[in-house]
Amino acid sequence: MSDIYAVQHVGLTVSNLERSVKFYRDVLGCKELFTQEKTGGYLAAIVGYPDASVKMTHLSDPAGRLVIELFEYVHPEMLDIELEPRRIGNAHLCFLVENLQAVYKRISDVHSDFFSEPVIVDTGANKGGAGLYLRDPDGITIELFEPAPGTAAHQLMESTKND
Repeated sequence: MSDIYAVQHVGLTVSNLERSVKFYRDVLGCKELFTQEKTGGYLAAIVGYPDASVKMTHLSDPAGRLVIELFEYVHPEMLDIELEPRRIGNAHLCFLVENLQAVYKRISDVHSDFFSEPVIVDTGANKGGAGLYLRDPDGITIELFEPAPGTAAHQLMESTKND
């Protein structure tokens, strides 16, 4: 038996909190839970910067199952890095979608930083699905994935419709 239970949130550092909240809320359909600013105290101890000050927003994914925490560091100064999928330590956030082509069209009307158009998965465990990568306003990789019927990912997506 494990004493570690579940993922509570995914944290992403962004350069402009307001712009990123708009993207995750208005483009990806996340729900804003709260926004606050923290300086020093427990937060500084946790992140390891004695004088840390951050603006943060918590959003839930569209199904309400995962919290996405956006941090904009006020202090110390943020460090920029080129985010690439092949870079060790780089992560991506995957959203399940029902009709990838329609979601791609809707998003491409307001956002254009896609790696590709929708790609059909033609081999492996996800055969019959479709996916694509795009970058959020800070270059963080987002995956949109339409699972094939009968797969575990499809069952998960279907189960969120009943919540």
